[in-house]
Amino acid sequence: MRNTHKIILILFLTIFSIIGFMVKLPKAFHHFDKELHLLFYFGATTLVTILFPKRWVISFLALAIFGIMIEFAQEFSNKITIRVIGKAIHGRFDIEDVKYNMIGVCCGLILFQIIQLTFKTRK
Repeated sequence: MRNTHKIILILFLTIFSIIGFMVKLPKAFHHFDKELHLLFYFGATTLVTILFPKRWVISFLALAIFGIMIEFAQEFSNKITIRVIGKAIHGRFDIEDVKYNMIGVCCGLILFQIIQLTFKTRK
């Protein structure tokens, strides 16, 4: 896959993710919020590091910053929607979400390093 196609894929998934994080979870998923954060960031890290294996540090930093910024965006957006429509449309800033985002990123990096070591030893 060409780098241009990889970047377009990542941009599409980023936009889709922003929309997904800005919508309030249905009540059925409220008990699994932290696990969903962990799984999302694990998957995102795994995908990005496989697409750009030589840029795994940039991937780590970008996903870490994204995880923090999306929490601030939720809080900011809630302030606006409460003023405009009288209610919040999604979650609030939660440091626990940031913690689970980072756990997911770190687990994804661990998996990536295991994959890298496995393929290097087979060559």
